[in-house]
Amino acid sequence: MIAVTLERPWLIARLARPMRVLSHAPFGAGYRLTDHVLWREVRNADLTPGFDAESWFAGQMQRAPGAVGMLTSRDVGTWDQARSTVEGVTAQAMVTLGLSNAESVGRRLPWHPADYGTINLLVAVDAALTEAAQLEALTIAVQARTAALVELGLPLATGLASGTGTDCTALACPPGEARYAGLHTAVGEAVGAAVREVVARSAADWRRWRDAKRKTQSSEGDGVTS
Repeated sequence: MIAVTLERPWLIARLARPMRVLSHAPFGAGYRLTDHVLWREVRNADLTPGFDAESWFAGQMQRAPGAVGMLTSRDVGTWDQARSTVEGVTAQAMVTLGLSNAESVGRRLPWHPADYGTINLLVAVDAALTEAAQLEALTIAVQARTAALVELGLPLATGLASGTGTDCTALACPPGEARYAGLHTAVGEAVGAAVREVVARSAADWRRWRDAKRKTQSSEGDGVTS
Protein backbone atom coordinates (compact mmCIF):
# COMPACT_ATOMS: atom_id res chain seq x y z
CA MET A 1 0.00 0.00 0.00
CA ILE A 2 2.96 2.33 0.68
CA ALA A 3 6.13 2.12 -1.44
CA VAL A 4 9.10 3.94 0.11
CA THR A 5 12.08 5.52 -1.66
CA LEU A 6 15.02 7.15 0.11
CA GLU A 7 16.61 9.99 -1.89
CA ARG A 8 18.47 12.03 0.72
CA PRO A 9 17.51 14.52 2.00
CA TRP A 10 14.07 13.26 0.90
CA LEU A 11 12.07 10.25 2.03
CA ILE A 12 9.26 9.56 -0.44
CA ALA A 13 6.17 7.50 0.33
CA ARG A 14 4.10 6.58 -2.72
CA LEU A 15 0.58 5.28 -2.18
CA ALA A 16 -0.75 2.49 -4.41
CA ARG A 17 -3.22 4.98 -5.90
CA PRO A 18 -4.38 8.53 -5.17
CA MET A 19 -6.06 8.62 -1.76
CA ARG A 20 -7.66 11.32 0.36
CA VAL A 21 -4.98 12.30 2.88
CA LEU A 22 -5.90 14.11 6.10
CA SER A 23 -3.03 15.78 7.94
CA HIS A 24 -1.75 18.81 9.79
CA ALA A 25 1.48 18.73 7.79
CA PRO A 26 3.46 21.93 7.14
CA PHE A 27 2.70 21.49 3.42
CA GLY A 28 -0.61 20.23 2.05
CA ALA A 29 -2.50 20.23 5.36
CA GLY A 30 -6.19 19.38 5.66
CA TYR A 31 -7.85 17.00 3.19
CA ARG A 32 -5.89 16.47 -0.02
CA LEU A 33 -6.17 13.90 -2.83
CA THR A 34 -2.67 12.65 -3.61
CA ASP A 35 -0.53 9.56 -4.02
CA HIS A 36 2.66 11.05 -2.49
CA VAL A 37 3.76 12.01 1.01
CA LEU A 38 7.29 13.39 1.37
CA TRP A 39 9.66 13.87 4.31
CA ARG A 40 12.40 16.52 4.04
CA GLU A 41 15.35 16.10 6.39
CA VAL A 42 16.82 19.33 7.78
CA ARG A 43 19.51 20.19 10.29
CA ASN A 44 18.58 21.66 13.65
CA ALA A 45 20.91 24.58 12.88
CA ASP A 46 18.84 25.44 9.78
CA LEU A 47 15.66 26.06 11.76
CA THR A 48 16.57 29.30 13.52
CA PRO A 49 13.80 31.39 15.13
CA GLY A 50 13.91 34.02 12.35
CA PHE A 51 13.94 31.52 9.48
CA ASP A 52 10.78 31.45 7.32
CA ALA A 53 10.52 27.67 7.21
CA GLU A 54 7.05 27.62 5.63
CA SER A 55 8.04 29.68 2.59
CA TRP A 56 11.30 27.77 2.21
CA PHE A 57 9.54 24.43 2.43
CA ALA A 58 6.86 25.47 -0.06
CA GLY A 59 9.67 26.16 -2.51
CA GLN A 60 11.27 22.79 -1.77
CA MET A 61 7.95 21.03 -2.35
CA GLN A 62 7.72 22.33 -5.92
CA ARG A 63 9.28 18.99 -6.85
CA ALA A 64 5.87 17.46 -5.93
CA PRO A 65 3.38 20.34 -5.57
CA GLY A 66 0.32 18.11 -5.14
CA ALA A 67 1.89 16.04 -2.37
CA VAL A 68 1.79 16.30 1.41
CA GLY A 69 5.13 17.33 2.93
CA MET A 70 6.66 16.92 6.40
CA LEU A 71 9.91 18.20 7.94
CA THR A 72 12.22 16.36 10.32
CA SER A 73 15.70 16.70 11.81
CA ARG A 74 15.75 12.93 12.33
CA ASP A 75 17.86 10.90 9.91
CA VAL A 76 15.28 9.91 7.28
CA GLY A 77 17.17 6.66 6.76
CA THR A 78 15.87 5.48 10.15
CA TRP A 79 12.28 5.17 8.85
CA ASP A 80 10.32 2.06 9.79
CA GLN A 81 6.93 0.59 8.95
CA ALA A 82 4.38 -1.95 10.20
CA ARG A 83 1.21 -3.51 8.82
CA SER A 84 -1.93 -4.96 10.40
CA THR A 85 -4.96 -6.69 8.87
CA VAL A 86 -8.20 -7.14 10.80
CA GLU A 87 -11.32 -8.70 9.26
CA GLY A 88 -10.08 -7.92 5.77
CA VAL A 89 -9.13 -4.29 6.55
CA THR A 90 -5.42 -3.53 6.17
CA ALA A 91 -3.55 -0.56 7.65
CA GLN A 92 0.09 0.26 7.03
CA ALA A 93 2.02 2.79 9.11
CA MET A 94 5.44 4.31 8.49
CA VAL A 95 7.32 6.70 10.74
CA THR A 96 10.46 8.67 11.37
CA LEU A 97 10.91 9.33 15.06
CA GLY A 98 13.08 11.57 17.20
CA LEU A 99 12.34 12.56 20.79
CA SER A 100 14.75 15.38 21.62
CA ASN A 101 11.70 17.65 21.40
CA ALA A 102 9.58 15.46 23.71
CA GLU A 103 6.75 16.86 25.79
CA SER A 104 4.26 15.52 28.32
CA VAL A 105 0.83 16.63 27.13
CA GLY A 106 -0.63 19.57 29.03
CA ARG A 107 2.66 20.81 30.52
CA ARG A 108 5.17 22.52 28.21
CA LEU A 109 8.90 22.53 28.81
CA PRO A 110 11.00 25.63 28.05
CA TRP A 111 11.78 25.73 24.34
CA HIS A 112 15.37 25.20 23.26
CA PRO A 113 16.57 26.04 19.72
CA ALA A 114 18.46 22.76 19.35
CA ASP A 115 15.41 20.62 20.06
CA TYR A 116 13.65 19.61 16.86
CA GLY A 117 12.96 15.92 17.28
CA THR A 118 9.71 14.99 15.57
CA ILE A 119 7.41 12.00 15.11
CA ASN A 120 6.28 12.11 11.49
CA LEU A 121 3.70 9.41 10.93
CA LEU A 122 1.87 8.27 7.79
CA VAL A 123 -0.93 5.71 7.99
CA ALA A 124 -2.70 4.26 4.94
CA VAL A 125 -5.84 2.16 5.31
CA ASP A 126 -7.70 0.43 2.49
CA ALA A 127 -11.17 0.98 3.96
CA ALA A 128 -13.23 3.59 2.08
CA LEU A 129 -14.20 6.15 4.72
CA THR A 130 -16.29 9.27 4.99
CA GLU A 131 -14.43 12.43 5.99
CA ALA A 132 -15.80 12.12 9.53
CA ALA A 133 -14.66 8.49 9.83
CA GLN A 134 -11.25 9.44 8.48
CA LEU A 135 -10.98 12.08 11.18
CA GLU A 136 -11.87 9.42 13.76
CA ALA A 137 -9.22 7.08 12.34
CA LEU A 138 -6.65 9.86 12.63
CA THR A 139 -7.47 10.20 16.34
CA ILE A 140 -6.94 6.45 16.74
CA ALA A 141 -3.52 6.74 15.11
CA VAL A 142 -2.55 9.54 17.51
CA GLN A 143 -3.90 7.56 20.45
CA ALA A 144 -1.81 4.54 19.45
CA ARG A 145 1.29 6.71 19.02
CA THR A 146 0.79 8.17 22.49
CA ALA A 147 0.19 4.76 24.08
CA ALA A 148 3.44 3.46 22.58
CA LEU A 149 5.39 6.43 23.93
CA VAL A 150 3.91 6.16 27.41
CA GLU A 151 4.89 2.47 27.43
CA LEU A 152 8.44 3.54 26.48
CA GLY A 153 8.54 5.44 29.78
CA LEU A 154 10.73 8.38 28.79
CA PRO A 155 10.83 10.66 31.87
CA LEU A 156 10.67 14.44 31.59
CA ALA A 157 10.53 17.11 34.28
CA THR A 158 6.81 17.43 33.48
CA GLY A 159 5.93 13.73 33.37
CA LEU A 160 6.29 10.88 30.89
CA ALA A 161 6.78 11.85 27.25
CA SER A 162 3.55 11.57 25.25
CA GLY A 163 4.75 13.15 22.00
CA THR A 164 6.94 15.98 20.74
CA GLY A 165 6.24 19.63 20.17
CA THR A 166 6.35 19.25 16.38
CA ASP A 167 4.68 15.91 15.67
CA CYS A 168 2.82 15.44 12.39
CA THR A 169 0.34 12.70 11.50
CA ALA A 170 -1.21 11.96 8.10
CA LEU A 171 -3.87 9.36 7.41
CA ALA A 172 -4.72 8.20 3.89
CA CYS A 173 -7.75 6.24 2.71
CA PRO A 174 -10.03 5.93 -0.31
CA PRO A 175 -13.09 8.18 -0.12
CA GLY A 176 -16.21 6.17 0.68
CA GLU A 177 -19.27 5.62 2.80
CA ALA A 178 -17.98 3.80 5.88
CA ARG A 179 -19.05 6.03 8.77
CA TYR A 180 -17.11 4.67 11.75
CA ALA A 181 -13.46 3.98 12.51
CA GLY A 182 -13.27 3.87 16.31
CA LEU A 183 -11.77 1.35 18.69
CA HIS A 184 -14.74 -1.05 18.29
CA THR A 185 -14.21 -1.32 14.51
CA ALA A 186 -11.85 -3.35 12.34
CA VAL A 187 -10.52 -0.10 10.88
CA GLY A 188 -9.69 1.28 14.32
CA GLU A 189 -8.05 -1.96 15.44
CA ALA A 190 -5.94 -2.24 12.29
CA VAL A 191 -4.82 1.40 12.42
CA GLY A 192 -4.07 1.22 16.14
CA ALA A 193 -2.11 -2.02 15.88
CA ALA A 194 0.08 -0.88 12.98
CA VAL A 195 0.85 2.49 14.56
CA ARG A 196 1.47 1.14 18.04
CA GLU A 197 3.89 -1.48 16.73
CA VAL A 198 5.98 0.83 14.55
CA VAL A 199 6.11 3.70 17.05
CA ALA A 200 7.08 1.38 19.91
CA ARG A 201 9.90 -0.13 17.86
CA SER A 202 11.13 3.22 16.52
CA ALA A 203 11.01 4.85 19.97
CA ALA A 204 13.08 2.02 21.45
CA ASP A 205 15.54 2.35 18.57
CA TRP A 206 15.81 6.12 19.15
CA ARG A 207 16.52 5.64 22.86
CA ARG A 208 19.26 3.13 22.09
CA TRP A 209 20.74 5.57 19.55
CA ARG A 210 20.56 8.46 22.04
CA ASP A 211 22.21 6.44 24.81
CA ALA A 212 24.99 5.30 22.49
CA LYS A 213 25.62 8.87 21.30
CA ARG A 214 25.73 10.12 24.88
CA LYS A 215 28.39 7.56 25.75
CA THR A 216 30.58 8.38 22.76
CA GLN A 217 30.20 12.17 23.08
CA SER A 218 30.28 12.62 26.85
CA SER A 219 34.04 13.18 26.89
CA GLU A 220 33.70 15.94 24.26
CA GLY A 221 30.75 17.65 25.92
CA ASP A 222 28.64 17.60 22.75
CA GLY A 223 24.85 17.65 22.83
CA VAL A 224 22.62 15.02 21.26
CA THR A 225 19.56 15.99 19.25
CA SER A 226 17.03 14.57 16.76
